[in-house]
Amino acid sequence: MISRSSTRLITDNRTASPLTSLLRPRTWWRSRLGQVPHLVLVMVIATCAAVVTLRLPQRCDLYSPVSSLMTTRSMHQSRIPLTRTKLRRAFAAQLVRRPRITNSRPVDVPVATEPAVETKAAGIDELPRVAVDLEMPTQYDFTSVEQDLYKWWESNGYFKPMNDESSTSRKSYVIPMPPPNVTGYLHMGHALFVAIQDILARFHRMLGEPTLWLPGTDHAGIATQLLVERELAKENLTRQDIGREAFLKRVWAWKHEKGGYITEQMKRLGASADWDREKFTLDPELSDAVVEAFVRLHQKGLIYRGDRMVNWSPNLQTAVSDLEVEYEDRPNGKLYYFKYPLAGQDGYLPVATTRPETILGDTAVCVHPEDPRYKHLIGTEVVVPMVGRKIPIIADDYVDMEFGTGALKITPAHDPNDYEIGKKHDLDSINIMTKKASMNGNAGNYQGLDRYECRNQLWKDMEEEGLTLNITKHATRVPISQRGGEMIEPMVSTQWFVDAKGMGDKALSAVRSGDVKFVPPRFERMWDYWLEDIRDWCISRQLWWGHRIPVWHVVKDDGSLLSDDRMGTEEQQQGYVVARNEDEAYEEARKVYGKDVQLKQDNDVLDTWFSSGLWPFATMGWPNTDTDDYKKFYPAAILETGYDILFFWVARMVMMGMELTDTPPFETIYLHGLVRDGQGKKMSKTTGNVIDPIETIDKYGADALRYSLVTGGAPGQDVPLSMEKVEGNRNFANKLWNAGRYLVQMIEGANISDQEREELAVKGTIEREELDELPLAERYIVSRLHDVTEKVSAALHDHKIAEAGALAYDFLWNQYTNWYLEATKVHVNRKGDADYKHTSLKTLVYVFDNCLRLLHPFMPYITETLWQRLPHEGEALMVASWPYKGENLARNTEAEDKFALLQDIVNAVRSARAEYKVEPGKKVAASILVADEENLESLKEEKDVLAFIGRIDESTMNLTAFENYKAPEGNTVKLVIREGVEAYLPLAQMVDVEKETARLNKQAEKMLKDIDLLNKRLSSKGFVDKAPPAKVEETRQQLEDKRAQLATITETITQLSA
Repeated sequence: MISRSSTRLITDNRTASPLTSLLRPRTWWRSRLGQVPHLVLVMVIATCAAVVTLRLPQRCDLYSPVSSLMTTRSMHQSRIPLTRTKLRRAFAAQLVRRPRITNSRPVDVPVATEPAVETKAAGIDELPRVAVDLEMPTQYDFTSVEQDLYKWWESNGYFKPMNDESSTSRKSYVIPMPPPNVTGYLHMGHALFVAIQDILARFHRMLGEPTLWLPGTDHAGIATQLLVERELAKENLTRQDIGREAFLKRVWAWKHEKGGYITEQMKRLGASADWDREKFTLDPELSDAVVEAFVRLHQKGLIYRGDRMVNWSPNLQTAVSDLEVEYEDRPNGKLYYFKYPLAGQDGYLPVATTRPETILGDTAVCVHPEDPRYKHLIGTEVVVPMVGRKIPIIADDYVDMEFGTGALKITPAHDPNDYEIGKKHDLDSINIMTKKASMNGNAGNYQGLDRYECRNQLWKDMEEEGLTLNITKHATRVPISQRGGEMIEPMVSTQWFVDAKGMGDKALSAVRSGDVKFVPPRFERMWDYWLEDIRDWCISRQLWWGHRIPVWHVVKDDGSLLSDDRMGTEEQQQGYVVARNEDEAYEEARKVYGKDVQLKQDNDVLDTWFSSGLWPFATMGWPNTDTDDYKKFYPAAILETGYDILFFWVARMVMMGMELTDTPPFETIYLHGLVRDGQGKKMSKTTGNVIDPIETIDKYGADALRYSLVTGGAPGQDVPLSMEKVEGNRNFANKLWNAGRYLVQMIEGANISDQEREELAVKGTIEREELDELPLAERYIVSRLHDVTEKVSAALHDHKIAEAGALAYDFLWNQYTNWYLEATKVHVNRKGDADYKHTSLKTLVYVFDNCLRLLHPFMPYITETLWQRLPHEGEALMVASWPYKGENLARNTEAEDKFALLQDIVNAVRSARAEYKVEPGKKVAASILVADEENLESLKEEKDVLAFIGRIDESTMNLTAFENYKAPEGNTVKLVIREGVEAYLPLAQMVDVEKETARLNKQAEKMLKDIDLLNKRLSSKGFVDKAPPAKVEETRQQLEDKRAQLATITETITQLSA
């Protein structure tokens, strides 16, 4: 495991070499170099460089610090004087930019690589230049940071769970990543889950918890096989043409060539997952777990083979899950009305259907038992048109008497609702279609026709026989195969199923007992609704790519399968064996069917959701529950995913976890919504509103996209995303950057020693005693910081991610930069107050460092880059301590209130300036009256800050008590700030009286004309008598408003003339 020591140096024999002292961390060099005279320093550097050059091979990454220093871009281009402090820092910065020396070579024989040059891109062992260069650009350049910084994080092992003495006793925080399709590409849904999960992982990692975010990809049976079959089609081949083995080789080759893109794309977003643990659902150990799960569930009697209704995809030639079915609204559908002739008597029963072709498979007609139109026909029979088969008329209250004719044709083999009615009434089930959705032999004369061709031909034939009534327009919802694109055909098919009722009850119990909690809680109702009425789960797919079902069928002498004969019978032996491998299958089969038995493995593969349902525990070593990973990292802390797969994946994980491990696989289920465009519309290629996450990152940066995604709404709600929002958050990143740039420049210009600089680093929280000794502005900002720190922490613990992000954003933007940062511009210029300047600088570092920690989970790249430039303790912000771990942080609400008074005064003055359109650069006089003596003294303490931020002329500003105030000559603008606090601004300084009077006179003239016009209208009898009363009343109201406005203008003109 890579060492996290600050030198990041590993040797075989642990013996220090002459290079070891050169490869010290930057802070070590700063502390030592600060004691060396300038000339001696240069001589030592030159000597060291010469020794290093002699000792090292020609091709070596450890280049001369002196030569690099003399050509450093920040030194050369900006022509900064090479002071002793800057020389020391630049030299130290060059020393930490070194190659990793692995333990495969002696330390004094580095890995041979190309000589390093100044223009060389940052390697995996280096921080990006922008994090260490002396000069900071005025705009944050995310392109020079993100990818190199990510490599630096990953290469130093920061994404791995802590494994030291301090962490072994702590509970692990585990997030199993929902495995995306291995051949997929990143879309905004992926980007949303990456952002949310990375925020949670980074937060808990900073809390000091051993944090594992486990990544992986899914083999995506249908999607991947379909892609490869399309490639085969270009060669005029099918998978059947080349055979199963050759086809699977092609798919694996495709996976190796095309797979993995999505992993790299997730890294672009900053995903701090432990990629060394990345899993693939077809990895050998996971495949073994899938087989074991199937065997155990079968042994429990929970897996069986039978004929049941499934969603059949004619194009894909397989059953598909409900998730792979999309519903298309067709407003111009048709409802066909026809006659069902009564058997043995004259007359007919009128019936309506949207699918006439299924008439051929009808086995009953159903009416409501209380329908007076048909009640007398219940128990009689009708004749199937064009077939002649007699079927019964049955009664069931499922029938809607108001829909169609009130008589419902029942086709149990081709409609899920009819299938349930058929089971209830013990009806026959007649399959009239092949797997390709063409008509089979049960369709009689229509055999061989496509289902839509059959529809047209059958209706035409029925018209000729006088059996049709009419056709009406009828809006329908049609099930469409997500992958195949054709209409799904509900069909009874032989498949493997899981009896889900008992497992569903266990999943229900896990939530009701509180062992599993939902975020947001409202999804518990949906959970109950679905699991209380859960159906058996079809787990077989007629594919070749996937986990082949571990069942071996007994082959009869004629080549047919014994299991086909015995399915549905009472035979104890069903003609197949379930085993973990072929050898075990033959061993078990010979015990029952004799030593000469011949076996054939089932052709089907398992539903992808079956294998992904094992994801939380199979990835931890299950079925071996004695592994360290299983003991430490199972169950997981949280499962975060979209609400759209709550039942297809989440429920099945809980069901499988409860059944196979007797433990819920995670404690919390966090469900996010869908990402929509800025107008709330669903993104689709058809409407052209799809936003590509990688293109967005390239344009605005990963931090801006992440923050935009997670602050768009509450858990479970859809997230509207617009480019304007992303751009706004890119601008926030720039504001954060410039706040950091201001602080770095202050530190560089403070003329302090390296030791004093290092003492600025945050080493803990400011306690109450220290807080109370600070000046007002510092007490205020630290107290507010502590308040927002507790609130952000609480929100993240409660999974209120949007709220946490908004709190951190608001504090940094509206408190730190807009107020305290502006105040420090005054503080540092106060003459003769060195202690105050140091206090301000230390407070700036403390508050900004903590802001970076609060924002790091949301915007990891820019916060890490800025933190590296500050005086700090530790290697990386992403593994630094979270600023709040449960203890109450020191607060001074009195200071907050007093500074809030200053803010209220400034805001009132700003509003008045805006109202009177005072030029931004112009300062005005002000008299500020304060009743409370303590508040007055506090304002006097920050008088220069009040004047600077409020654009008030400090030399004429009067801060006084009410009783000492003497009103100046001329008119003033009175501002009531709060009870006991008022401000007076000379009107003459706010406006140009002559210009303002002329402007107001013009407004008054226009107003008089408007009033005259309205008076004439209301004096007109024709208007008052004929216009609608509402219109007359509206005109009267307009007249009153105009008169009120004229009065205000007149009063203002009078005041200006006084």
